[in-house]
Amino acid sequence: MIIIEAQALKELLTQLQPYVKMHPWHGVPLQNEPGDIFNVYIEMVPTDMVKYEVDKASGILYLDRPQKFASNVPTLYGFLPRTYCGDKIAAHCMKQTGLNNIVGGDPLDICILSEKPIAHGDILVDAVIVGGLRMIDDGEADDKIIAVLKGDPVMGQYKDLSECPQQVVDRIRHYFLTYKNVPGDSHIKCQIAGSYGKEEALEIIHLASEDYDAKYVNVLK
Repeated sequence: MIIIEAQALKELLTQLQPYVKMHPWHGVPLQNEPGDIFNVYIEMVPTDMVKYEVDKASGILYLDRPQKFASNVPTLYGFLPRTYCGDKIAAHCMKQTGLNNIVGGDPLDICILSEKPIAHGDILVDAVIVGGLRMIDDGEADDKIIAVLKGDPVMGQYKDLSECPQQVVDRIRHYFLTYKNVPGDSHIKCQIAGSYGKEEALEIIHLASEDYDAKYVNVLK
């Protein structure tokens, strides 16, 4: 087994970047500079009739499954690179909700509001964070960060979730509360324990970044 030190790995990835497509989860920085603007990898857009998801091993966007019922994602949807919902995210969720036995396991998801239609996923965009939804999916902390597309002529005016049109937030909430429901199955898979503004969303991202480092970076040191 070949073991590469973290700094050597970083230098190698930098050298390879002009020649290969970087992994959207591990090879893209979370931010290009400090602030409230983040890099986001888009997996799905509102016109998608099937579920796309990044293959975590290869970084290739693949077709996960056709949508069985009428349920289209209402916004641009993807994840924040180099984040992971691990122990710190789970502990924070339990602290904020009073629930027990919450775990994590995936990159931090994000919904991006935009007035402009985007034709397809598998792209990187700049997003300005405004808030989020504290969602629990079958016992897993599964926060949905909400952002606006940087420079969007309509949605770009919103600086916090409290400023966003309530109908837009309700549409996102309804989608995530129902998109896994199966007719005839009374088991409720997803619940939303509340929403939060920009400050809390930035804290969630910070914790998810620390969880990522603990799982994927610090182990190399």
